[in-house]
Amino acid sequence: MGKGAGRRRANATTGRVCPCGSGRAYADCCAPAHGGDAPATAEALMRSRFSAFALGDSGYLLRSWHSSTRPASLELDPGQRWTRLEIVETERGGLLDTAGTVTFHAHYRDAGRPGTVTEHSRFLREDGRWVYLDGDQP
Repeated sequence: MGKGAGRRRANATTGRVCPCGSGRAYADCCAPAHGGDAPATAEALMRSRFSAFALGDSGYLLRSWHSSTRPASLELDPGQRWTRLEIVETERGGLLDTAGTVTFHAHYRDAGRPGTVTEHSRFLREDGRWVYLDGDQP
């Protein structure tokens, strides 16, 4: 393998579009949150959680879940592929807030069939970081 091959592969990986639908590169969008940086807003946390579902990162999903509602473990369905996130509405959840909500449509494919999950999610700050509390699915 030539010297440039590794560099080209790294550029292809870091330049990939983020699964959350922001239009930004994954490395500049949700990757920092997945690596341990705290998302600044509830919506940013929601986007990073969608990306974690899309990438199969159950560890991040558990770490970003409120301690009072977090399950002991989380098993993701390997046959389900999360394809697109639509943010419908965001209420509060900003830099100076302690609570916020995000309503979204998360699109997926399961066994080749399309589906959509709609949820009104609640987020709180816990130890200064945004975390997912719970959600209602209409």
